[in-house]
Amino acid sequence: MTEKEKMLHGDPYNSRDPELLAMYHKARKLLLQYNALNPELSSERDIILTDLFHKKGDGVWIEAPFFCDYGENIIIGDGTFVNTNCIFLDNNTITIGKNGLIAPYVQIYTATHPLKASERIITEEGQSRYLTHTKPVSIGDNVWIGGNSVIFPGVTIGNNVTIGAGSVVTKDLPDDVLAFGNPCKVIRKL
Repeated sequence: MTEKEKMLHGDPYNSRDPELLAMYHKARKLLLQYNALNPELSSERDIILTDLFHKKGDGVWIEAPFFCDYGENIIIGDGTFVNTNCIFLDNNTITIGKNGLIAPYVQIYTATHPLKASERIITEEGQSRYLTHTKPVSIGDNVWIGGNSVIFPGVTIGNNVTIGAGSVVTKDLPDDVLAFGNPCKVIRKL
């Protein structure tokens, strides 16, 4: 199994693997272009996002700057808007449905590490690396995520959900709810 296959399977993997580093550098080059591009150049922006993401629906708008690890593990549905300074750490798949609203500074994480330092830090030949494994994140259709919210690895958010600003989403959320807080909790049905 390759390190990429391990990563996507959720097994511990080496993030400094040459294949993963090549994906990382490709994403960084595309993000550098995208984040520096004149916002009036819609066609050029669309071409870069199409090259960066696994799948990008029609009418997706992403404000610069935008950051991700690989890009190729991200799927975004039609009509979704991602506001400025969002970070998607796509070490596993991040799937976002159609008509999403993602406010500024939202962070979506798929990577996680063992809690104990002795299990997290691996030293080989005098070099340290960190044991990492991943869990996918899935966000349904028509979801609004308020600014400065953090979505944890492995979380599934249903359709028609509104998440209040500053929330830390550590657990799945069902369809049609308003949720907010740290940790994020369902407040009421919508």
